[in-house]
Amino acid sequence: MLQQVRGRTQMVNAILRGLKYGSILSPWCRLKLSIIIPAYNEERLLGATLQEIDRACAAVARRGWTHEVIVCDNNSSDATAGIARAAGARVVFEPVNQIARARNKGASVAVGEWLLFIDADSHPSAGLFEDMLSVMVEGRCVAGGAEIQMDTCRPVARFFNGLWNRISRWGILPAGSFIFVETAVFRAIGGFSEALYAGEELELTERLKAVASEQHRKLVILRRHPLRTSARKVELYTVREMGWFFLKALVARKRVLGSREACHPWYDGRR
Repeated sequence: MLQQVRGRTQMVNAILRGLKYGSILSPWCRLKLSIIIPAYNEERLLGATLQEIDRACAAVARRGWTHEVIVCDNNSSDATAGIARAAGARVVFEPVNQIARARNKGASVAVGEWLLFIDADSHPSAGLFEDMLSVMVEGRCVAGGAEIQMDTCRPVARFFNGLWNRISRWGILPAGSFIFVETAVFRAIGGFSEALYAGEELELTERLKAVASEQHRKLVILRRHPLRTSARKVELYTVREMGWFFLKALVARKRVLGSREACHPWYDGRR
């Protein structure tokens, strides 16, 4: 495994040297941001998310950058694809219902120098986008994420929200709902692992940290403008259900995260 990571790191270094990385991240260059949204039966929330992304992209325009929005319809049976097209997003289709595959499919058609993965139930602000763009143009960052803020006042949700943000800051672990990464690096290390049905963002982060260490760069967690995201898992699943899932994942990580059935909170269709 270590040899594979080192090999991929060397490949990344070669790609970045070939692209003359330092000049690409000049603040005066006109770059493109590719925003990728995996979506499975998200007709209820996707429209509002696309509206918020459109507003947040005012920060992209102020930088003189351009952007594209790609929605990956992950085999939805509702109006997800139609809502995305009506909002002006490019829609691609992934028939295998798996978050990692949906993200990878969206990334495969992206043309931006940077990729931003956002969940279909999350609302970024222009302030968050501005902070993200700032670390991108500095050139010292490989990838990053943001703290989150669930859209609920329920005590249990606020507790777990705060706990996750502490873990995220301490471990430099981006939440899956908001991950940005340089496109060349993402492609060189092979994208999200399609062996996982949940937790794929954590596995990706491990490989990104290896690249960052090799290149004397870093990952960051943005804190000033948390990502507003849905608390629907707290609303739709009991503490016992979610607690049991995470306990199983801790005890048998590979077996649980590699099983669609075991990761049912992401795939059982509850919306």
